Formats: sequence, structure tokens, C-alpha cells
Amino acid sequence: MEAVMRINGIVNGFVWGPWTLTLLVGTGIYLTIILGVPQIRYFGFMFKEVIGRLGKKQEKTEGSISSFSALATALASTVGTGNIAGVATALHLGGPGALFWMLISAVFGMTTKFAEVTLAVHFREKDSNGQWRGGTMYVLEKGTGQKWLAWLFAFFASFASFGIGNAIQANSTAEGLALGFGVPHLATGIVLAILTAAVIMGGINGIARVTTYLVPFMAIFYIIGALITVGVNGANVPAAFGRAIKYAFSDPMAMPGAIAGWSIKMALTKGLARGVFSNEAGLGSAPMVHAAATVDHPVRQGVYGLFEVFTDTIVICTLTALAILTTSSLVGQPELTGAQLSLTAFQEVLGQTGVMILSTGLALFSFSTILGWYWYGETSVTYILGDSKPVIMGFKVMWILVLLVGASGGGGKFLSNIWNMSDTMNGLMAIPNLIALLWLSNEVKKLVKDFDDKRRKGILE
Repeated sequence: MEAVMRINGIVNGFVWGPWTLTLLVGTGIYLTIILGVPQIRYFGFMFKEVIGRLGKKQEKTEGSISSFSALATALASTVGTGNIAGVATALHLGGPGALFWMLISAVFGMTTKFAEVTLAVHFREKDSNGQWRGGTMYVLEKGTGQKWLAWLFAFFASFASFGIGNAIQANSTAEGLALGFGVPHLATGIVLAILTAAVIMGGINGIARVTTYLVPFMAIFYIIGALITVGVNGANVPAAFGRAIKYAFSDPMAMPGAIAGWSIKMALTKGLARGVFSNEAGLGSAPMVHAAATVDHPVRQGVYGLFEVFTDTIVICTLTALAILTTSSLVGQPELTGAQLSLTAFQEVLGQTGVMILSTGLALFSFSTILGWYWYGETSVTYILGDSKPVIMGFKVMWILVLLVGASGGGGKFLSNIWNMSDTMNGLMAIPNLIALLWLSNEVKKLVKDFDDKRRKGILE
């Protein structure tokens, strides 16, 4: 096993290294150019589409869940520990400059997610149970004809789901409740297992029903807490942004030569990596749920992908970063990192109330991620093994068992190994996904042109 983990460490260093991160951001830049800067062109339409359609009756078009429900489920998986612990870790390792690069990754990541979602809806299909399925594996098989790459993506995603989307999130939920309310890990695990089982037994419709209500509540709850924390130190916000820009290109310790270059590299790589890890743009995960949306045109659902990255990184991650940078937590206690660093920032301003807000937010973010990533895992496994009831039920049972191990804090080295390996698999998902995006970039361009033409002619609103 040690040999396997050594190999995993080497592969991990590559898939989350500078070359892959450059390819991820580079793909976003390329798509932004050829698609006519959709994150700006559709910015107003994005809010009109997402907010304006709330409560409206769904049109009679093909799909399993509403467009907003698909967005909520996708946000359930993307808004997770990366928004709290991941941002804090990036700032701890990369300094204030990491915030700048995180935002850069989000700006171009909006277009990447837009293209991913558009292709997923365009190439989706119904399974033998009448359920809409889609995602990078279907895009690769039907759009490029490279079924071996499709299989590889599904394999990476199914394995990653147990770590990134299950064990680690369950552990974070338990940690959040233990920090804020003193709830024992095992008790959290049992309750979490029961709640998760009740939701996932209903399939995508059951998951969507819960996330449609849970995600807006948890996002607003956390955003209000973060806004208060930042607002109390509002005078420090301009300086925080100033440091983010300055130290994105210079060494915060004013060290010369190679050491300064290393410092800037850390800000860049950690900022980009945490941004990608948080919003998952370029990894190909979220399109699997967007593909189930009831929508009249693939590009319309792609706009929901724009909103997803905007909310996750530009809003929530930025607020977390500002909460840290406008307090003394980063420089006052340099030994702190992860969730503890974020917690200290909230506590400095709001006291025990801040601890409870952050702990509750961490628990809700993690629980919602478990629900969203379940669908990614199921979609990937059924692509490989088929969509028979025994396969789906077996996956549900395994999901609950891994969740219990993660939440209880048990597993020790097992939990650490599954995290490290799934983190690598999560990064490996990006490679076939980026191949699909670049290969089919002209297809996305045609779909965008068709959508714009139909809106101009009044065929689509």
C-alpha cells in the first residue's frame, strides 16, 4: 500500500501542478475568446434567468428536474469545505496574493463551466429507467467517439466521489458540529447516514427537492455571517484587496531572488488550485446533474453554470478570504490553517456567535456536497456497470458505509489514503474533460450562435 501511495503522490503533484493548472485556466481563456466573453455578455441575462424564473411554471420540455433544481444540486456539491477550509489554506500557504489568482481562475472558470454544462445537455440521453443522464463521459462517447476516454473519466469520477464527495465531507460535517456545539462525531455520523439515505433513495428528484431549499438557505446564512464579519472591519477591505493584487506579483516577505520567485509561485498555484477545487470548473463533475434539467436549449442551462461559479468563488470564497484578511487571524496566529483559521477570523469579530455561524455553515456545506456528489458517483458507476437496480442499490449502500467511516473520525490511515487518492482522481478527471472541451469547442460556438439567433428572432425568450 505504501508503494501505491508513493505513486499517488507523484501523480497528484502532476495533476494539481502548474502545468495542469495552466491548462485549466488556459482552456477557460481560449473558450472565453471564441465564445465572445459569455461571462460578461450574459451577466445581466444570467441573473434574469436564475432569479427571474423562480416560482414560474416549468415549460413542457425534456428533462427530469427544473433548471434551478439542477443549479441548486450542482451548487450543493461545489459549495463545500473548499469555500471555508480550502480558502484559508490557500491564504496560509500562498499569502494574500492567492485571493487574486483565485478570482482569476473563477472569471475564466465561469466560461469553462458554461461550456461543460452546454455540452452535457446537448449530448445527454435517457437510461433504461427513463432517467436523463449526461456529463463528460457521454460528451466524449457521442461527441468525439473516444469511448475509452469516456470510461476513464467515469472511473476517475466514481473513485473520487467516495473521498472528495463523501468521507471528507462527512468528517467536515462532524468536525463543524463538534467545534460549534460539542456534538460527538459518532452521533453526527449516525444522523447523517439516516438523513442521507432518506434523500438518495429518491434518486435525482429526491436530491433536487432537498437541495432546492437547503442550498439557498445555507448560502444566505453563511453570506450574512461573513458580511457582518467583513463589515465590522470594512475600513480594512480596500487594503485587503490591495495586498491581494500586490502580493500576487511580489514577495510579501520582501525576500530577494529565487525565494521571492517561490513565494509568488505559491500564491499563484495555491490560488488557482483552491479556486478550481472549490468551483470544480474544468473537472467535469457538475454537468452530470445539469444534464437532467428541463430546459429548451443547452446554452440556457449553460448560463446556470456561469451563475454557479460566480456564486461559489466570486461571492462565497471572496467573503471567506476577506473575513480572514481584514482581521488579524492570518498574521496574528501563523500556525493556524484550514477551518481553524476561518473560525478564528469569525470568532475575532463575533465571538462565540461567529464560531456557531462558521461551524453551522461548514456542516451544511459539507452535507450538501455529500448529496450532490452522490449523483456524480451514481452517474459514473452506472455508466461503467450499467443502470440495473442491484448496481444502483449496491452503490447506495456503499455510499452510506463510507459516510459512516468518515463522519465517525475512524479509519485513520484509511481515511487519509482515500482522501489522497480521491484528490488525485479528482484532478485526473480534468484531463479527459479538457480534451472534450477543446475538441468540441466549435460545437459549443455553434450552439451559442444558435441560441443568440433564436433569442434575437424571438423564438426563445
